[in-house]
Amino acid sequence: MDNGTEKLRLRFEKTGRAVYISHLDLMTTMQRGFARAGLQLKYSEGFNPHPLISILLPLSVGTASVCELMDFRLLTEAENGDIAERLNKALPEGIHVEAVYPAERKTAELKWLKLEGRLEYDNRTAARAAEALNTFFAQETLVISKKSKRGFSDFDLIPAIHKLTFSAREDEVTVKTVMTVLLCCSLICASGIRLRRPSRSA
Repeated sequence: MDNGTEKLRLRFEKTGRAVYISHLDLMTTMQRGFARAGLQLKYSEGFNPHPLISILLPLSVGTASVCELMDFRLLTEAENGDIAERLNKALPEGIHVEAVYPAERKTAELKWLKLEGRLEYDNRTAARAAEALNTFFAQETLVISKKSKRGFSDFDLIPAIHKLTFSAREDEVTVKTVMTVLLCCSLICASGIRLRRPSRSA
């Protein structure tokens, strides 16, 4: 199939030692992986051309994921299955390509993320923490002050949360949620919680 001018979407895992690769280093790692695999990326035009690749949701260092998405374009022709196979031979341990397919949906349409995580506490029991968290997020509104380039503004978290539950398990609290990409980015950056995203197509 001639996909040399088509925008493609790559779904990959970032686990193991690869969780300590920063977002910028991951971009470089992926570019080198394409080069080693003999797959020529398309570049932008202008005075400072750069590869046309973008990772849809940058992860914090130390965060594992089984469903990362990256858009890219190729100059060369290759079957989507062949692209995945060649990249897996060229990428380092902990980065594994699951699928390559046409990027039919726009990035803006990928609004909701399904996530699971674990919270550990030193000074309280898991049961008490889970009960307190469930009560806190059961409020009809939860307005916070959000800082931006234009200053501070009020932001209600509740509309950005489709589903959120906390359950106690031994000495930790399990979090299961479906929330917007924007809120997810904010929570990860603010708390450093390690989240594991279940596989899904987009």
